[in-house]
Amino acid sequence: MRLLSGTLACLLGAAAAWGQKEPVAAPPEFEVASIRPSMPLVAGSDVKIGLHVDGAQIRCAQLSLSDYLGIAYKMKNYQISGVDWLKSERYDINAKLPDGATRDQIPEMLKSLLEKRFQMKLHHESKPFPVYALVVAKGGLKIPALPSEGEETPEEAKAGVDVKVQGGRGGVSMNLGKGAFFNFADNKIEGKKLTMLGLADMLARFMDRPVVDMTELKGRYDFTIEIAPEDYRAMMIRSAIAAGVQLPPEALRLLDGASDSSLHSALQGVGLKLESRKAPIDVLVVDRAEKMPTEN
Repeated sequence: MRLLSGTLACLLGAAAAWGQKEPVAAPPEFEVASIRPSMPLVAGSDVKIGLHVDGAQIRCAQLSLSDYLGIAYKMKNYQISGVDWLKSERYDINAKLPDGATRDQIPEMLKSLLEKRFQMKLHHESKPFPVYALVVAKGGLKIPALPSEGEETPEEAKAGVDVKVQGGRGGVSMNLGKGAFFNFADNKIEGKKLTMLGLADMLARFMDRPVVDMTELKGRYDFTIEIAPEDYRAMMIRSAIAAGVQLPPEALRLLDGASDSSLHSALQGVGLKLESRKAPIDVLVVDRAEKMPTEN
């Protein structure tokens, strides 16, 4: 669920004769936008999460405030911290871009919308984190890179964006658009047209710590790896917890002693490796936010 990010420069200058400041450029904003609490997620039921951009219309469903902040600030889920409900409460957003605006401006507009409607106060800080580094294993990568599809045409750049995530007891499926997807079901992981950065992002949702791409590989890849049922079950439980689903204590106890050893072995089979490391990570800390956004 990731979009392109723009950067707003605040220009302050002095008039030559009088030392007057130039006006600060206002951040771009949606023409109209509504934010409403989503229907509650229920353990055992299918969960459908989506982001759809079609022309000037934007529709987001069942995303947490943490998810929206990740889009707005171009950060991963594990880089967002703060109030205890940040990742459990979910919201639907419908918005319209103003005339002349581009998809590149959506993150900046989302920043402004979230900060105003949720009355947020936040700051950045760097924290050391235990992470998994995704690296190429000894012996090299054993799956070929897909042929390059070339640069995106202007027509393709204007086309809609439709990212969908669906999950339940049967597994998790993530349609990333333009033929790319990630499936986690039936004790296996299947990826199509995935970058290594994309793979690291997907794996992080099922692991006990962040996964950082350090492969330095730039291509896209197809692959399928199989894992043991007990590791699959533990990874599904972590994914549900990350999605804010309330699980019974007996389900949480299944995480005790989970080793993910079959996942590590399966990745080795395609020439990849997860290495335990510590790394400083930029974290966005939400100091204050209202759970109910102000009126639309």
